Amino acid sequence: MSATTVTGVRPRVVTRSEWLSARKSLLAQEKEHMRRGDALAAERRRMPMVRVEKKYLFDGPAGGSAGRPTKGPTGKMSLADLFEGRRQLIVYHFMFDPDEPPPGKAAPWSEGCPGCSFLTDNLPHLSHLNARDTSLVLVSRARLPKIAAFQERMGWTAPWYSSFGSDFNYDFHVTIDESVAPVEYNYQDKASKGELPGLSVFLRDGDGIYHTYSTYARGLEAMVTTYHMLDMTPLGRQEEWEDSPAGWPRTAKAMDWVRHHDKYEGQGERKSCCH
Repeated sequence: MSATTVTGVRPRVVTRSEWLSARKSLLAQEKEHMRRGDALAAERRRMPMVRVEKKYLFDGPAGGSAGRPTKGPTGKMSLADLFEGRRQLIVYHFMFDPDEPPPGKAAPWSEGCPGCSFLTDNLPHLSHLNARDTSLVLVSRARLPKIAAFQERMGWTAPWYSSFGSDFNYDFHVTIDESVAPVEYNYQDKASKGELPGLSVFLRDGDGIYHTYSTYARGLEAMVTTYHMLDMTPLGRQEEWEDSPAGWPRTAKAMDWVRHHDKYEGQGERKSCCH
């Protein structure tokens, strides 16, 4: 967006004392929001869990560098291997289809989903999660060579595995195909066929692995620091759904402005593959 686009659009100008009064009022709401978030996190820690009985196999990078497990004798890794010896595992279900793209389409077939890429750009240095006995990996249904080429292009280092040939994506409701598994995306029984984004959390206790949590759609925004930073600015995310003052820029539907980080120059808006 050019600077001329927002000329004349600004908050009202007040005195310092008026601003301070408004800021203190907002601070009280922010603190209540924070306390409510703390209470939700406490409820999340008390959720029951389900033992994972099915055996899943993944293709991933070989070797033990960066804490990654070494492939077994079959060249495959189990869900337990993805924990990398830690007790907790966060899996981001990255939209990347193994098939060739339909005519005129690219993501998420020939390249990873731009929305999932946006989220991946916002991931923390994994050493911080590791310090809390937690591993994080990306999992897609695309085959490993396609994943590896795109990962190199994006410059990411997070462990990224292929679940191609297993039921993992279907069982955790991020690949939608009623002929394979019941539709249950975002805890509803309707969703578009194909790949969708999500996050699942697992706990390892002895030889047992347990599914403790999954979230989808806007539940994934907790991982997107860029959105949280934009929410602190006067113009916000500039998406059409936002409650902003009259005249504020609303240039896109949710995520339609998002690009791969090497594609922002000279490209207009396009419909996101995330919705």
